[in-house]
Amino acid sequence: MAKILAIANQKGGVGKTTTSVNLAACLAAKKKRVLLVDCDPQGNATSGYGIQKSELDGTIYDVLINGQGIDDVLQKTEYRVDVVPANIELAGAEVELVAAISRETRLKKALDGVRERYDFIVIDCPPSLGLLTLNSLAAADAVLMPIQCEFYALEGVSQLMNTIRLVRDNLNPTLAIEGVVMTMYDSRTKLAADVVAEVRKNFGDIVYRTLIPRTVRLSEAPSYGQPILYYDKRSKGAEVYMELAKEVLKREKK
Repeated sequence: MAKILAIANQKGGVGKTTTSVNLAACLAAKKKRVLLVDCDPQGNATSGYGIQKSELDGTIYDVLINGQGIDDVLQKTEYRVDVVPANIELAGAEVELVAAISRETRLKKALDGVRERYDFIVIDCPPSLGLLTLNSLAAADAVLMPIQCEFYALEGVSQLMNTIRLVRDNLNPTLAIEGVVMTMYDSRTKLAADVVAEVRKNFGDIVYRTLIPRTVRLSEAPSYGQPILYYDKRSKGAEVYMELAKEVLKREKK
């Protein structure tokens, strides 16, 4: 049965999609069967794998709203990662789900039908705590939180933690916190080191040792529709995401 990881933080610009795309690719490179689910209406995880959002016959919207199966919308990629794509159509799902039956558990039910085929299912959540994120948390086994190495790093994390508690109480009692990954790390600044120290003080051992730096190559890769491991496998970005994948796998063995 697949381990389902929701990559979540309602703060925008913290590296959720970058982490989703590249962690999925690195896990696949480690011979794991991986499904990436794009639950963000921006569809950046979709385009990050070179999938043309404007040419899709079906997306995660059709799964959540129209009851289609995962296999009906699945996209195979050359990077050994299967992708459930998204585009701007998904923005309407937040409104349409409000009056829907079992509105918070639709993604869970859809993924239950395919999780035996994968080792990991990675869900890229939108930068909000709406119904799309709730669906992701209700479906997930654990949450992986990217936090950027900036002054307001912990701002809003308490809201996410409160949402996780509510999901545990009402929808998914076994939802765990997989870990915290520090992103946009700049080793030249004292601020970055101070932020990492503060996050480690608050979250302890669940903070991954791997720090994701700001790099030009990581920023460039999405415009070429490739995970960093394939865009430039010798880059620092590829190296650190492979290290993060190793940490994720190591925790699975414990």
